[in-house]
Amino acid sequence: MFYVIGLGLCDEKDISIRGLELKNVLSVQILKAHPFTVDVDPFSKEAFYEKPIIVADRDMVETQSDEILENADKEDVALLVVGDPFGATTHTDIVLRARALGIPTRVIHNASIMNAVGACGLQLYNFGQTVSLVFFTETWKPDSYYDRVKENVKLGMHTLVLLDIKVKEQSEENLARGRKIYEPPRYMSIPTAVMQLLETEASRQEGILEPETTLAIALSRVGGDADQQKIVAGTLKELLAHPAEAYGEPLHSLVIVGKRVHHLEIEYAEDYAVDKASWRRVAKEVYKCAEL
Repeated sequence: MFYVIGLGLCDEKDISIRGLELKNVLSVQILKAHPFTVDVDPFSKEAFYEKPIIVADRDMVETQSDEILENADKEDVALLVVGDPFGATTHTDIVLRARALGIPTRVIHNASIMNAVGACGLQLYNFGQTVSLVFFTETWKPDSYYDRVKENVKLGMHTLVLLDIKVKEQSEENLARGRKIYEPPRYMSIPTAVMQLLETEASRQEGILEPETTLAIALSRVGGDADQQKIVAGTLKELLAHPAEAYGEPLHSLVIVGKRVHHLEIEYAEDYAVDKASWRRVAKEVYKCAEL
């Protein structure tokens, strides 16, 4: 049997009881160390799960799936993934490969940012398409995400923006020379994300992400302890000017608030606002929340 087990958002204690019970039958556990959360410590997980763990990076999961599945037809093998198993297309692919080999599969779900984003007070059924925002470079500033945001804006839906992470990345020189030397990890911050959003808006000039009238909510370490999870709300201009340290440790996500927002969503998120009066004013005047 091949299992894909979601570990949740924060640490080894977030695994479900159903997932934890499987440790007694598993022969091999493979931890995908792709940090949707920064806390991916195989040693603490080995102690907690009472089983040895093989750490696999993203490249191994994507390119060496045959090796991962090699004995899954004879013994129970589990791929442990942070968040929910189907939060990444890579996991869908490896399940399809297992099925093609006639290997029985089972998925154990868990929390991910895709549902935990509700912690900011916005209703999940009011979200549209999720987009990813990558680090811009001097020569590469992709803006295809803007079209997805625009589609959401036209429907009045919220947009979850997943911010880029650079882990086990190689420089162009090392890549060209075939040297397995990796750059230090980088995690996109909220100020960087907002700056890039506004840069795209300045380039496209379609009025989708106006700095003074677009409400947004920043989140970090969602699901963590009270001193870890941070939520900050405001206009894009206010979020850009807010101190970077106020957003907490990575990983960060950003939500662009849609115009169909309900007044209860605004009231809930107001507790996290940089400027409560400004938050309420923009919600009433721009987002037409008359009930406020």
